[in-house]
Amino acid sequence: MFEWILLPEAWIALATLTALEIVLGIDNIIFISILVGRLPESQRQKARQIGLMLAMGMRIALLLSIVWVMGLTEPLFHVFDMGFSGRDLILFFGGLFLLGKSTLEIHHALEGTHEQKSGGKAATFAAIITQIAVVDIVFSLDSVITAVGLVDYVAVMIIAVVVAVLVMMLAAKAIGDFVDAHPTIKMLALSFLILIGFTLMGEGLGFHVPKGYVYFAMAFSLLVELLNIRIRKNREPVQLKKRIEE
Repeated sequence: MFEWILLPEAWIALATLTALEIVLGIDNIIFISILVGRLPESQRQKARQIGLMLAMGMRIALLLSIVWVMGLTEPLFHVFDMGFSGRDLILFFGGLFLLGKSTLEIHHALEGTHEQKSGGKAATFAAIITQIAVVDIVFSLDSVITAVGLVDYVAVMIIAVVVAVLVMMLAAKAIGDFVDAHPTIKMLALSFLILIGFTLMGEGLGFHVPKGYVYFAMAFSLLVELLNIRIRKNREPVQLKKRIEE
């Protein structure tokens, strides 16, 4: 099981896969951050931790079921000579869920609709965790299939997943607080999730979308918005000074 420890290529694969898992986990963190923002402040950190622990647990469980995971790539049925596997169905309906949820969140942010009470805080907390778990399944499946295609040793895959999730846990609160403090960033994040939802649906239908293009677009948009935030922050003292002089 640990024969890979003496192999340099295994350590290179571990470093590469860990970095890849962190990058693939960014969209997961964004989604969790937006969802927990609907909870009271006292419950947010707990929800983040539970959500990321679920993500890690699902990834490890899938890695230990590699034969089943790889079987998900075999076509279950065909439509017009196009085969659909279990992975395709999960990605398509997961992307559809992500698309619908992100659209509802944008509607909520723009219209300011009130939350419907469904049994108090405990029910709301449980509903948020359930939604996080559903999206974790989608992101975990994509992440695990990527890991299986990159690394030959299950132990290396599990270590990479655990390290990546621990890094995500350390960064989740800071990312969540930043998103909550800047409404424009939250709207941009929701737009990213819509893009990711379309990407997942496209992959489920057999259209390969290079992830590099998606992440570059996200990074470029985020950089532009960060510059806008910096400009607005620098202008505020000048405007305040003008008002005082008037």
